[in-house]
Amino acid sequence: MARVGFGPWFHKKIVDPLQQILRRGAEPKQLAFSAALGITLGVFPICGVTVFLSGMAIALLGSRCHAPSLMLSNFIATPIELSLLVPFLRFGEFLSGGPHFPLTSDALKKVLTGQASREVLLSIVHALLGWLVAAPFILATLYIIFLPCFKLLVHKFSAVPLSPKKPLHSHSDVRLKADAYIVKLFETR
Repeated sequence: MARVGFGPWFHKKIVDPLQQILRRGAEPKQLAFSAALGITLGVFPICGVTVFLSGMAIALLGSRCHAPSLMLSNFIATPIELSLLVPFLRFGEFLSGGPHFPLTSDALKKVLTGQASREVLLSIVHALLGWLVAAPFILATLYIIFLPCFKLLVHKFSAVPLSPKKPLHSHSDVRLKADAYIVKLFETR
């Protein structure tokens, strides 16, 4: 019998991909930065733009970010994005000293009929301003929170060493294997 509900979906979409990321042995700092950046970009106040912003960040940052964890955290941030639209709008209005955009059913009717275009554009600008000011603080706070979490998780789940700087074998083991290979190479000639 197939399981239905939130649990299996959450496990398939969030837990399994996170475990795969952790088992591949990425650096905790890189994972923490990427997850923090993914959520920061994921709460961008214009719906539908966050995946594009994340792709641009991956392209610009290259190997400095971990693309799968950035995209996973961006996906996780979707419900948070919707809940932060109004706070970003109000914060932007506060910062600019602009007019208060009414969130009433009458305002919604005007938006849907196209009668409130100037007010809507101004509210979008205010929400963007609120996000632009808050984004560095969101990124820094999430990084500080995520770093110890990812250190613990990578240590627990990782199957490979944390860094290419940490060798799989000691230098003497590598030297002995290289010497044995060279000896074997000359014996076959």
